[in-house]
Amino acid sequence: MTMPHHALDITLTRPLTPAELRQVTRTMPLAANHDATHLLALVRAKTPDRALSRLRRQVGGRLPIDVITTHYPDPDGQILLNVAFPPSTHAALQAAADEAGQPLPVFLYLAIHRAFARHSREEANRLDQAVQHLLAHTTAPHLLAAIGRALTHAPGAVPC
Repeated sequence: MTMPHHALDITLTRPLTPAELRQVTRTMPLAANHDATHLLALVRAKTPDRALSRLRRQVGGRLPIDVITTHYPDPDGQILLNVAFPPSTHAALQAAADEAGQPLPVFLYLAIHRAFARHSREEANRLDQAVQHLLAHTTAPHLLAAIGRALTHAPGAVPC
């Protein structure tokens, strides 16, 4: 049986210099975006978790890595994260997880989901308020027509 490849995104804390990019691509083929702040790698491993760990071990010391994520969602629609926290941050997170009576991975998973849910609620509220403000100064049909025009003229929009 062949071992699968996993596509991983590497987000960097700063752009790579051309020399840094050449150096790291000698050990592992990587694709960089236009400003060398994101890299894409294919890593052979049995599971996405192992691929994330393997990539961190292979290039972690040579790159200013912020976070590594799986490029594609798993069958449950989840994107896996690999973050290396500084020791002081790790200790603080571990203490908070212990206080909550949860293992650190579960604590982080729940905290991230709560943050995304809060952000989604705040964004929905912001949009609701903006629409209510617009409706106070126009009619619903005029607003709908304006939104339709804006969407058809937006960059990347497909003309009807």
